[in-house]
Amino acid sequence: QVQLVESGGGLVRAGGSLRLSCAASLRPFSSYAMGWFRQAPGKEREFVATISWGGGNTFYADSVKGRFTISRDNTKNTVVLQMKSLKPDDTAVYYCAAHFSLLPYPPQAPGEYAYWGQGTQVTVSS
Repeated sequence: QVQLVESGGGLVRAGGSLRLSCAASLRPFSSYAMGWFRQAPGKEREFVATISWGGGNTFYADSVKGRFTISRDNTKNTVVLQMKSLKPDDTAVYYCAAHFSLLPYPPQAPGEYAYWGQGTQVTVSS
């Protein structure tokens, strides 16, 4: 069955960097838009970044624009979130998700994504 597995989370100091990776069993992987979302304690799950099935279109939340970069490798069935200049407000559980679509503009609403990983904890200390 479909599996998405995140890795790379951990504890870092403010200003540091982390690289999150998501391995997906989706077939064909290139038919899915991929997204990263995060959820802090007591808050709703929020959009972080998304990338189209071909990798040509990327979108970011205003809060992470210029600091985070999403990318994908369709030959390895992976999607990566490179995070730089981390802030304490970035602390959350980060999830990767998949949405089946061949359209060029992936959605940003969590409810549009059918498949989800278990999440990886990112903690940024001040």
